[in-house]
Amino acid sequence: MAILIDERTRVIVQGITGAYGRSQTAAMKDYGTQIVAGISPGKYGLDVFGIPVYNTIAQAKQDHEFDAAIVYVPPRFTREAVLEAIENDLRLVVIATEGVPVHDTMYFRRVAEKRGVWIVGPNSIGMISPGKCLLGSLAPSFALPGKVGLISRSGTMSIEFVQLLGSYGIGISTAVGIGGDAVIGKNPVEYLRLFEADPETEAVVLLGEIGGAKEMEAAEFIRTMQKKVFCFIAGASAPPGKRMGHIGAIVFSEDEGAESKKRILASAGAYVAQTPWELAERLKEAFG
Repeated sequence: MAILIDERTRVIVQGITGAYGRSQTAAMKDYGTQIVAGISPGKYGLDVFGIPVYNTIAQAKQDHEFDAAIVYVPPRFTREAVLEAIENDLRLVVIATEGVPVHDTMYFRRVAEKRGVWIVGPNSIGMISPGKCLLGSLAPSFALPGKVGLISRSGTMSIEFVQLLGSYGIGISTAVGIGGDAVIGKNPVEYLRLFEADPETEAVVLLGEIGGAKEMEAAEFIRTMQKKVFCFIAGASAPPGKRMGHIGAIVFSEDEGAESKKRILASAGAYVAQTPWELAERLKEAFG
């Protein structure tokens, strides 16, 4: 099974005519994702790989039905694009854009929560339910279908672990890069709740990193879970005050460091691996 996306998900691409939006659309379409329309103001009447382009989502709704949007617009336009998706009743919005102003994210996150819209990102590499749907660029060549969910703040780690698990023959139900910013649409604990409720996900991989308190919040829920959670925390060598990769990964206090997070997750009942290969080996023993 899968969370949030599957083979029935119908997708629109906001920013489809930009260089990155076009390349990502080609990859998603080739994977089999149902992309029904693209949105690019002022470009109505064009098509991208046979996908019709509209000026607005409201205009596209006159011709198509869709459930989800993926956003490839510049940071200064992201708030407007996300709010447009929310106002037009999309249930899922994945934001690939990096550099979105934090106050913009705080605003559309609050609006989305009120409307029951699930926001992935910003600064997300996307998500994949192998063999069913790809939104973004999360390692479609390596992802095997299976029963292990994967949650990661880091896009690079998402790709690396999907590839690693695939090399061990471990399949994925859904893998999601939740976004690397300090403020994102949904925190790890909210994805854990979805995986815990999914009858065909048997275990969850949580990839965390230094900075923030998101893993500590997740640990409280892990204590209540029936399914086993396997964790890896990146950034053990990063000095305090130094950013690692993206804005969400910076240590301001001892509690935000890698070792503190490892201890808290382990005390909650998660298996905490010291290396990626150790995590894959333990998963292989349990579910291979």
